Amino acid sequence: MTARLQINKKRLYEQAARIQNNVNILAVVKNNAYNIGLDLAFDTFFQAGIRAFATTSLIEAVKLRKKSDKIYIFLMNPSTEFETLRNNNIAMTLPSLTFYETYKNDLKGIEVHLEYKNLLRRSGFDYAAEMQKVLEENAVTVSGVWTHFAYADEINSPEYEVEKQNWLTMLDTIHASERNFRFIHAQNSASYMRDGIFPSHTHARLGILLYGSRPYHELAPDTAPSVITLCTNVIQTLELKQGESSGYSSAFIAENDCKIAICDIGYGDGVLRTRAKYDVMIHGKRYPIGALMMSHMLITVDQDVTTGDTVYLYNDSLRVDDYTHLGVGANSEQMSALNHYSLRLEITG
Repeated sequence: MTARLQINKKRLYEQAARIQNNVNILAVVKNNAYNIGLDLAFDTFFQAGIRAFATTSLIEAVKLRKKSDKIYIFLMNPSTEFETLRNNNIAMTLPSLTFYETYKNDLKGIEVHLEYKNLLRRSGFDYAAEMQKVLEENAVTVSGVWTHFAYADEINSPEYEVEKQNWLTMLDTIHASERNFRFIHAQNSASYMRDGIFPSHTHARLGILLYGSRPYHELAPDTAPSVITLCTNVIQTLELKQGESSGYSSAFIAENDCKIAICDIGYGDGVLRTRAKYDVMIHGKRYPIGALMMSHMLITVDQDVTTGDTVYLYNDSLRVDDYTHLGVGANSEQMSALNHYSLRLEITG
């Protein structure tokens, strides 16, 4: 009775195809495609018409190239493995003027995208003048420019409008619309849903929206139909008297006489401890989690629950993005934690 992670491939495809019909997507498949699975995500997105992919890992970028020679691959982190980049036709971010001046001779034959730091302040050029210098020297092949918004998913934050205007002003300063860049991309899922595609931009660089989660909670659930279901099993039920305990170090103590269900899933399978603050679902009814251990979970139940029943932690009614709104953790945090080695992976749809 192994706990199961179910991924709905049909919904994954339909979401990608629907958006790709409206805008060119640069699909972010970093971290094993948000833990959906790189192979599954790539095959599904390619079938949906997507031909441009981005990741932060050179290992994943090389895997993508082995999948197809008909796609564009963009590495969002810098690398000094220049031969690997050249041999696999992988484009890379150019993160700073210092990096450029240090490695410009090594970057021959590699496409680069100039990265603008903006308010994320993680990596990138600080000023348009620095980017202009690279463009004027023409020592490397610049096929794109990009940035990342730090505040797009915070609807009431004024910082998003600031970083957006910073970016658009920078593009005007370097005359981006006149340079025929192959890629101009800035918008993550939240920015795209708020504003549509910006003028002169070639692609929306989408991640979480493709994987069944809303980038911010104000959107309707059907904006991103849920892709994952996480379920487990009741392996035993116990009747406890008031004051009796169950689990390591009395993880659960009965406040009253009660019935508990023991399930074969825990934080070792990737269930965040913060998720244990909220209910699970059995037969369409919600029950509270009493304790979460490495490989087991205790639920306070009633007489309707018995051994063998299926227990849902994520499904259409228990959505990842709803728990994000409740403070469990970011969409990507909840998804990337799920353990593909201990959970049984099932592809549905």
